[in-house]
Amino acid sequence: MKQPELYERFRTLHEQDGGVVMPNAWDGTSALLLKQAGFQALGSSSAAIAFALGRPDGAHQVSRLEALENAALLGKLTGLPINADLEDGFGPAPEDCAATVEAAIAAGMAGLGIEDTTADPANPIHNFDHAVERIREAARVAKGRILLTGRTDNYLFGRPDLEDTIRRLVAFADVGADVLYAPLLPDMDAIRAVVKAVAPKPVNVLIGPGTGPIPIAELRAAGVRRISLGSALYRHAMACLRDVATALAGGNIAPAAVGLPSRTIMDLLPDSASKATSP
Repeated sequence: MKQPELYERFRTLHEQDGGVVMPNAWDGTSALLLKQAGFQALGSSSAAIAFALGRPDGAHQVSRLEALENAALLGKLTGLPINADLEDGFGPAPEDCAATVEAAIAAGMAGLGIEDTTADPANPIHNFDHAVERIREAARVAKGRILLTGRTDNYLFGRPDLEDTIRRLVAFADVGADVLYAPLLPDMDAIRAVVKAVAPKPVNVLIGPGTGPIPIAELRAAGVRRISLGSALYRHAMACLRDVATALAGGNIAPAAVGLPSRTIMDLLPDSASKATSP
């Protein structure tokens, strides 16, 4: 599908009964495995990209081009709508956010997210008015072309202010954001409050409330229209690797011999029939 079709498909997924579960991939094989499992759209993950490159997340150490090349790979291999995690829009100015939206469309993205973060540990969140102007300019470019998620990271950066979080999300919705997102909301009451405040626009929730994961059905019953996983799947894979490495370093090679067969992975890839089988 071409980019406009992917955008329309992605937008429709948010409107379907139950919304959409959108896991976040980080490379070609992870994306193909998630497609094989039946997911209809995927997100990229800024944290997973950064960690895989050996860089810190949220520190302007992954470029716009690198982030979009990663997200485009996920789309090229799967043919699914991809929502690109594009952090703060790669610059402080509203014009930077607009340029990022244009670049995401050109890269074939169905959606993208822009945060109100600054990459400055001393002042991690843009002030309210500037944050709103950034989303306003992004939405001006995105309207009818790509699904824009407006995100506030208050809770992610130790600012547990639900009133300000809702104020920001409502303002982002008012200036044209299509989806609203605040990671790490503390509990279901906070999630319900956000859903109610920005209705009828859809809300993305990262895994679940801060009190711990709950069944997807309960999030849907609360009105959540999109569930993402951020870097959780990447970190799960890294936890498995750490455990195997620890066993191996202790003299136990057996765990390292267990995993997906190469043939299983090869069969996921384009033109796999022409590839030789590896152990």
